[in-house]
Order: sequence, then C-alpha cells, then structure tokens
Amino acid sequence: MARVATAKKRRRFDPKTFLSIINGGRKIVAFPKKQPIFAQGNPSDAIFYIQKGKVKLSVVSKTGKEATLSILTEGDFFGEACLTGQPFRLCSAEALTDCSVMRVEKKTMIKVLHAEHELSDMFVAYLLIRNIRYEEDLVDQLFNSSEKRLARMLLMLAHFCKEGAPEIVIPKISQQTLAEMVGTTRPRISFFMSRFKKLGFINYDGGSALQVHGSLLNVILHD
Repeated sequence: MARVATAKKRRRFDPKTFLSIINGGRKIVAFPKKQPIFAQGNPSDAIFYIQKGKVKLSVVSKTGKEATLSILTEGDFFGEACLTGQPFRLCSAEALTDCSVMRVEKKTMIKVLHAEHELSDMFVAYLLIRNIRYEEDLVDQLFNSSEKRLARMLLMLAHFCKEGAPEIVIPKISQQTLAEMVGTTRPRISFFMSRFKKLGFINYDGGSALQVHGSLLNVILHD
C-alpha cells in the first residue's frame, strides 16, 4: 500500500484531466483553423487551455500594424491576464490550426487555484517559464540577426527546446506570420527559408507543412 501511495504522489499532475472534471464554469470549445478565439479589446473574463492544436496571439497598433506575439500549442494557457484584473484583452487569439480549447471562467479559475495547490504550483511554474521565454525573445530581438531569430523560432515551433521527442513537422504557417514573429520582412524570410532548405536544415516547398532538422541548431551556434 505504501508503494502505491508513493507512486500516486509522484505521478505528474495533469492539468488537462483536472480541469476537465471541474463542476461548472468551464466548457470545451472547438475552433476551426483561422477562427478568432477572442479579439483585442474584448472583455477579459476567462482563461483558456489548449487541448489540441495551435493558437496565434497577435496585437494591432493604433496605426494598423500587426505583430505576432507567440504561437502556443497543446498544454499551453492563454488569456491569463484576466486573473490580474485586466478588464479588456490587450491582444487577439486565433486558431492557427483546428483547435480544441478549454475555456474556464475567471471566477472559477481563481477559486480552483486557491483550493488546489498542485494546480496552483504547476500554473505558477508555467508562467515563470513563459516569462523567461519572453525575456529570451527580447534578448534575441536585440542582439541576434534575423537569420538566427528565424532559426530559433522554427526550432521552438518544432519543440526542440522541450522535453521529449521534437515535433519535427510543423503545420503550415505563412511566411508573413514568421516575419511578424521574427521582426523582419517577408522577402527576408523567403530568402532564409530557401537558404535553410539548400543547406538541408529543413524540408520545405512553401505551401505545406515544413520539416525541421536538428542541424538547424548550427545557425544559432555559429558565430
């Protein structure tokens, strides 16, 4: 019995399973590719958890210029700023692929975080890791070339920076979206993608999912 109890205690906490059994205040929503999940300026009243698919976060300036902030995938949260009292969304969220997303109302999420320490600890750790990621993005933007920034972005989208096997094949993503994320122009992205393909770092035909190889790390490591 002691061994069973220890095994249960050490079992990794699964937020997807836990959130799915909350009584009330949450629902599963399916979003087809390119459908908005929420828009910049909408009321900030819920947090979202991605069960399947990829979600793009973007922001539009007063002059109409759009910037892609992040591409999120299965196991990621977004919209968490509502928990800090933010009344309106500061960015937009759109399904980059067909998605299954769990929507948890703000009041419900706050209540659960206070009551369930395992979820609270996991959620805080997640936010800290993502904050570090944003700091790394800023350093990358300030000090690295656009070619290295693109290589890093592709490796991150392929999950080369996470535990477990990498997701070598990335669903179709436009060069314009990559340009917004990297902070350069679409023609420059096209040039670098062609270069990466010739060097054997990626398999890419411009119109379908692309395949990323670990050798792309050479672009980042090479001075």
